[in-house]
Amino acid sequence: MRLATVVTDRGERLHLHTPSGYVDVASALGDERFATLNAVLADVDAGFEAIRGIADREAIEVDPADLAPAVPAPRRVLCLGLNYRDHALEGGREVPAWPEAFVRGPDSVVGPYADLVKPALTERFDFEGELGVVIGKGGRYIPAAAALDAVAGFVVLNDGSAREWQRAATQWTAGKNFDGTMPIGPEVVTADEVDIGDLALTTRLNDEVMQSARTSQMIIDVPSTIEFFSSFTTLRPGDVLATGTPGGVGFARKPPVWLTPGDVIEVTIEGIGTIRNTVADESPNGGSAGSWRWHAPIKTGATL
Repeated sequence: MRLATVVTDRGERLHLHTPSGYVDVASALGDERFATLNAVLADVDAGFEAIRGIADREAIEVDPADLAPAVPAPRRVLCLGLNYRDHALEGGREVPAWPEAFVRGPDSVVGPYADLVKPALTERFDFEGELGVVIGKGGRYIPAAAALDAVAGFVVLNDGSAREWQRAATQWTAGKNFDGTMPIGPEVVTADEVDIGDLALTTRLNDEVMQSARTSQMIIDVPSTIEFFSSFTTLRPGDVLATGTPGGVGFARKPPVWLTPGDVIEVTIEGIGTIRNTVADESPNGGSAGSWRWHAPIKTGATL
C-alpha cells in the first residue's frame, strides 16, 4: 500500500493511493478513528487490514502541493550519520566503528513538495538524500532477524543540514534541527511493497545528479539499524529512522555547492517515489535573525 497524508478542507487526512487516485481512508471506512496515520499505526495490523479493503472505493485526484509530510509531526526522527563509506571518506572521516547517531524533532519536518527552508543563520546549507523507515509496531531490543516486523513502511527524505552549526561543536543536533529543513514523503510505502535491500537512490540539484547510490551500500543495513536504535530506546509507532546519506553532498565538492533560494532539490528512491522541494529563505518571526552570527566561531580545521 501507499499511504499519503493530504491537506483537505477538513484538515490533514490519511489517504490510500490507488491506481485510480486517492481514497480518504476514514470516509471510506465510515470511521473517523482512521483519519490519521498515527491513529492507524497505533494498531497497525488491524488498521492495515481495514485499509486494504477499500482499494476499490471511489478515488479523487490530489494536487501534489496538497501532500503533507507522509509522517506528520513525527515524535522524533532517529538518524544515522556516516552510513555510506563514500560519504564518510569524502568528509575526511574514517568509516565509523560505532553508529553515528543523532535526533531530529518534529518542527524540522515539512512536506514532500513544500519549500525547503534555508535557515537565516547559515550560508552553508546542504542536502542529504536518504531512505526513511517508518516504525509500525515498534518495541525494545528488536533483533535484526525480526526487525522488519516492526516496520510500517518506507519514505524518501532529505536531511537538510546547516553545516556551520553542525560542525561548530562535537554534537550535530543544532545543525540538523532548524525548522522546515527535512522533507518527508511523498507517501509511506508499506514493507510488503518494496525490497529495500538494494534500491537506487538519486539526488538531483536543478536537474543535475549530485548523489547516486544503492541502499545495498549502507554500512549498517535497515534491520541492523532497527536493532541498534531499539537497543537503547523503545521505538514507538510513527517514529522515523533516517538511514544516512551517500557521497556527493555539497560540502565535499570542489568548490562546495550550497543550496540557495530558488534551487530545486529532488530525491528519488526506486519503488518509493520522489520528493521535490524549492529552497526558500527563512522568514524570521520578529527579532534579529542574525543574533547568533557568529558569537561561537567554527572550530579551526573543521571540514564543512
